[in-house]
Amino acid sequence: MAKIYYDRDVDLGPLLNKTVAVIGYGNQGRAQALNLRDSGIKVVIGLAMKDWSWDLAEEDGFDPIGISEACEKGDIIMMLIPDIVHKEVYESCVAGKLKPGKALGFAHGYSIRFGLIKPPSYVDVFMVAPKGPGTKVRETYKSGFGVPALVAVEQNYTGKAKEIALAYAKAIGATRAGVIETTFAEETETDLFGEQAVLVGGIMSLIEKGYGVLVEAGYQPELAYFEVCNELKLIMDLIYSGGFTKMLKSVSDTAKYGGLTKGYEIVDEHVKENMRKALEYIRSGKFAEEWTGNIEESMRRLKELMKKVEEKDIEKVGRFVRKMAGIENEG
Repeated sequence: MAKIYYDRDVDLGPLLNKTVAVIGYGNQGRAQALNLRDSGIKVVIGLAMKDWSWDLAEEDGFDPIGISEACEKGDIIMMLIPDIVHKEVYESCVAGKLKPGKALGFAHGYSIRFGLIKPPSYVDVFMVAPKGPGTKVRETYKSGFGVPALVAVEQNYTGKAKEIALAYAKAIGATRAGVIETTFAEETETDLFGEQAVLVGGIMSLIEKGYGVLVEAGYQPELAYFEVCNELKLIMDLIYSGGFTKMLKSVSDTAKYGGLTKGYEIVDEHVKENMRKALEYIRSGKFAEEWTGNIEESMRRLKELMKKVEEKDIEKVGRFVRKMAGIENEG
């Protein structure tokens, strides 16, 4: 069974006399910085340049500074910038500011799991990974609740790394919902697998193949889109709020019977075997090598892949259907 921590289990004390340097002011950076401040924690914002995020931080009442300076001031340095720039920023701005007893924090285990960042032995290394976007982290905190999170410790130099991590989780509101203890490796590998096999790549491929089968069989593209994509949100909302059982109880008996007898024949053990291969590719480090081994090449390829998606027939039909349904406005 997973070890779960709640508000009553955690003390904010380990953070109260410390300064948290939040590096980055994007989706997670902004939400976590604001929640930390509202919880009474001293926060400094470290940014690479005076861009929109700098202006936003100032609008929110912070006085942003350069990343190196923020790391100098911070007892806890929280890396809330994209994984793809972690290595460069760490080596140029962070590494030289890590003194014995400081803590280095992450919201995703990728850079530690795959060795992009190799912290010195004399610092604590922890992770607090909210299981939701920054907007939700902020919104639920303000409403008196929070987004569940994962917590992990990779290095425990001070002997108090776990207490610091849990205090951080409490300060951003996560312990109000519950914080699950894990490891950097488990969080990273399951996160990447979920994105690739189900949440992003898997679901896109399933939708597109279903759409293709119907259109190739002579059905109207607009109807095909409604059946395999547009209505998916309704089904997922039901699963999200009450699991498979609630969803099944909410659809017709015909849908129940057809789905339960045919769905598992279509997405079968062959698909599961492909998922196993994807997981092994992740665990072996080959995906990390492919993605962050040559960032310039990866970004070039990603740009090409995104362009191909935008040009797909299903996207063109989807834009029409969404406007028709009042989901997407013109322009």
